Amino acid sequence: QVHLVESGGGLVQAGGSLRLSCAASGRPFSRYFMGWFRQAPGKERERFATINWSGSSTYYADFVKGRFTISRDNAENTVYLQMNSLKPEDTAVYYCASHLSGDMSRPSSYDYWGQGTQVTVSS
Repeated sequence: QVHLVESGGGLVQAGGSLRLSCAASGRPFSRYFMGWFRQAPGKERERFATINWSGSSTYYADFVKGRFTISRDNAENTVYLQMNSLKPEDTAVYYCASHLSGDMSRPSSYDYWGQGTQVTVSS
């Protein structure tokens, strides 16, 4: 069994920053791509960042590019998300997930998920 535990969410004013962490346990962390998703009320869960096994390759959706940074520390079994220049439209529950196989944009391609952490950005 794999456990992913997110932390670091909260309430921040527009333009502010937050750093999310996702601590993993239960299987060799460094063998898996990791992704960050978010889900706002009434909307589908959307992938916006992924990182490869070593951290040498990353992907960002256009709506976070230049503002968010995904990274990982395999020695600590943790993936991070640094979020800067936050906007009210970034308000959502944020999830980390471990990629199993297939299209990395699809939630169904990930086999383990964290419980989610709420990020609220006030205007």
